[in-house]
Amino acid sequence: MTEKPLSWQRWLVLGMAVLGVGVTFSLGLWQLGRADEKTALHNAKTQQAAKTVLSGRSLGQAGEADSASRAELVHRKMVLTGRWLPEHTVYLENRQMHGKPGFFVLTPIQLQETQAVLLVQRGWAQRSFTDRTALPPIQTPEGSVEIQGHLAPWPSRLYDFGGTETGPIRQNLDLQAFRKETGLNVLEVTLLQSDAASEGLLREWPVVASGVEKHHGYAFQWFGLSGLIALLYVWFQIVQPRRKKRSA
Repeated sequence: MTEKPLSWQRWLVLGMAVLGVGVTFSLGLWQLGRADEKTALHNAKTQQAAKTVLSGRSLGQAGEADSASRAELVHRKMVLTGRWLPEHTVYLENRQMHGKPGFFVLTPIQLQETQAVLLVQRGWAQRSFTDRTALPPIQTPEGSVEIQGHLAPWPSRLYDFGGTETGPIRQNLDLQAFRKETGLNVLEVTLLQSDAASEGLLREWPVVASGVEKHHGYAFQWFGLSGLIALLYVWFQIVQPRRKKRSA
């Protein structure tokens, strides 16, 4: 007895099953690819941090010619000597440390070796719970200072409602606007200061996790769903119909 050709409904179910398996399996591969990318990025950061400590001379002057070279130095450890420019200090609000709300305090420093100006993420200070406009009591030494840390990108942005921010307390800090406001040709990278807590500031910066485990978990879920779709198709479209025929 010859089997009946597949009806259009069964062809439709087959097509949907193949599409579902293909899409979910592709998403699993994509998550594995993202995990590989983040692993490579984490390894690159670790390798950068293990290299020789640099001085401010390696940063050069502000300009397109040196920007590519500075980008290659991100995450490198540095020891800088220079003079603070405290009149341009900015307090980025809604930043947390140890689960407490406060400010990331940013102050430009003019480097002794090249006179270039670099923004330093100096540390975290807790904000007042009674007066949101009050600035935390921090100290900024005068004269020549030596600080250490590692080179970092410009501070990441938090959600805001647009518009130009002014004053010492801000949600975000735009590089071009800050250059125009201060008249300083600030470098497009920053230093994340890593000295011990001092000057009213904590520097226990959170370690950013690579997120590889999350992507592996998502990949497992997508592959599991892909296998489940295939299993359900085989069970309901192949195994069950054959069992019904045999019992008829």
